[in-house]
Amino acid sequence: MSDTADHDPQGTDLAKQIARAARGAAPRPRRPAKPASRTDGPTPIGELLGQVADTQGWTKELSVHQLLSRWPALVGAVNAAHCEPEHYADGVLTVRAESTTWASSLRVMAPQLVAALNEALGQGSVTRVNVIGPQAPSWKKGPRSVPGRGPRDTYG
Repeated sequence: MSDTADHDPQGTDLAKQIARAARGAAPRPRRPAKPASRTDGPTPIGELLGQVADTQGWTKELSVHQLLSRWPALVGAVNAAHCEPEHYADGVLTVRAESTTWASSLRVMAPQLVAALNEALGQGSVTRVNVIGPQAPSWKKGPRSVPGRGPRDTYG
């Protein structure tokens, strides 16, 4: 008979042979077993995306955005409640503060922030932190706005 490597524990091969014999069909030759799957398994999607990011040169950019998602842990909960990272390009991180007082405070701690970011991302990832204050309110409201200085030119 056959060796144990050809044994089908489910019994489906034997059932198929019996069914063919009952119908009067000639027995089919046995197909070779499927090739064994890779022992290391399929490549995880995260690993594939990491390879794509490396080849495209996106690694540093992705690292910065991933780290900025943990902004409160980096600058502390109090500072994070009053400011947020707004933009990163060419090694410059732009942070918007909710008031001019908080902007001044963050400008003082900008060197420590650059050091902490570079420690987490690798030296040279962030060269400067640009802290900006809140946006001034706009006087231009509505569809019938006229060009010019607006209401300021009537005060004087």
